[in-house]
Amino acid sequence: MINLEEIRKIVKGKILINEPLAKYSTFKIGGPADLYIEPKDVDELLRLIRYLKEKDIDFVILGNGSNVLISDAGFRGAVINLEAGLNFIRVEGECVIAGAGVKLAKFVDFCIENGFRGVEMLAGIPGTLGGAIVMNAGAYSGEISDYLIDVDVIRNLELIRLNKEDCGFGYRTSGLTKDVIVQARFKFPYGDVNEMRRVRREILIKRNQTQPVNFPNAGSIFKNPPGNYAGKLIEEAGLKGVQIGDAQISEKHANFIINKGNATASDVLELIKLIQDKVYEKFGIKLELEVRLIGFKEEEIQNLV
Repeated sequence: MINLEEIRKIVKGKILINEPLAKYSTFKIGGPADLYIEPKDVDELLRLIRYLKEKDIDFVILGNGSNVLISDAGFRGAVINLEAGLNFIRVEGECVIAGAGVKLAKFVDFCIENGFRGVEMLAGIPGTLGGAIVMNAGAYSGEISDYLIDVDVIRNLELIRLNKEDCGFGYRTSGLTKDVIVQARFKFPYGDVNEMRRVRREILIKRNQTQPVNFPNAGSIFKNPPGNYAGKLIEEAGLKGVQIGDAQISEKHANFIINKGNATASDVLELIKLIQDKVYEKFGIKLELEVRLIGFKEEEIQNLV
């Protein structure tokens, strides 16, 4: 049972009841959350999570709402957004320290303008730093973890620091999926600011040309299987442009599903199942989801992940 009075004693930041999540999703899809909470700092976040665990209330961390598909039924429990309270970024000595709520675009721009090389390839990827670290976001042969030193996380109701080696980073994955990222520390090599600006500009142009940026979407739906590309397999299975409801497999890039107006999570889920079935039928390859599913019942997503 959610006791709003008790939560208000813990969190001075924003608390909303039955808040529609579609507006916090780059897909523009998703039903209401029982509670939507924006803690104002690390201390509030830690106390909030301890309270929710003690009261056995489910919670999920939502960053910029990219790379997620939220159920039409929403989320029973608390959705915690870190953008308001953990959006700091600074240079300390030779290191860059940034909060989990910092938008990835802001992080990339900050590093470039301060002469730090190594994150230009992440330009144009939506989302926050925390989400990018959990999924080890990357592009053009680079990953967010490449120059990471350590991460502060909430694990087992305690705030702890993990060295990079203890984070279990792999291709679009990490060992941090059950943790709450608080902040991360990086040490980058120095680079030429003008050259990095040029690279960022070229990557943004390429993204705009090859990805359906004019429609709400969640980014890549599937991980690339070893030695292949999900988009190529989907296209060769003849699925480009296939539509269910207002959800469509993009004609620009087949590993994107777009919302053409009023798509539901059910529409998207049907397309995901169709893609997996057809690609497996044709190539014997089971495409693995990159997008994270929030608020779905177990029977809705069986065999998907």
